[in-house]
Amino acid sequence: MTRVALIDDHESVRLGLEAACARAGSVVVFSGAGVNAYLDWRASSKSQPADVVVLDLTLGDGTTVTENVRRVVADGSSVIIHSVADRPAAVREALSAGAAGVVSKASKIDDVIGAIRTVAHGEPLNNIEWASAVEGDRAFADAQLSARERDVLRLYAAGLPLKMVADRLGVAYSTAKENINRVRVKYVEVGRPAPTKVDLLRRAMEDGILEQSEGDAQGVD
Repeated sequence: MTRVALIDDHESVRLGLEAACARAGSVVVFSGAGVNAYLDWRASSKSQPADVVVLDLTLGDGTTVTENVRRVVADGSSVIIHSVADRPAAVREALSAGAAGVVSKASKIDDVIGAIRTVAHGEPLNNIEWASAVEGDRAFADAQLSARERDVLRLYAAGLPLKMVADRLGVAYSTAKENINRVRVKYVEVGRPAPTKVDLLRRAMEDGILEQSEGDAQGVD
């Protein structure tokens, strides 16, 4: 059962999401207006972090989306940005800070619940709102990977163990590992860290190195 936290300074939005989560079988463990309140609740209740935090892009308490996302991710939760989707630069900030994806407040409630399920399962969330945020922004989208690095990333992110990637490309295991390490460094340098294999899958699909269908077919181990 997915444990969800809702952080939005509009009570009506939270109430609607609470009702939808309850119908979908998810448990809303926290509902409040700010990240500070959520982290204070975590500390006082000694509860485990929520599996997914649905976070408003802009809160009225003076905090920034970057600091909010980073604090929640560091606390152990995945973050979905719930946004009116009219501020692509702020959405890019959130994605760079570690948010798993973005879903518009204009979306059907079933789409929001579907996004929560997707992220709770550790899968990348790619949708129209995400695409509109990164379209044409090469500073966000391009980590300047070499051809070899792209080949290694494509196979590894699609689900192959690194040893099989090396065999497929006819290189030493150490070479394949070095390439993946360089890929991770390059993504960090452009503000898009990818510490896990799921993160690398997300980056590969973001940059067109791997198609959505390939990621779905192969899975991530």
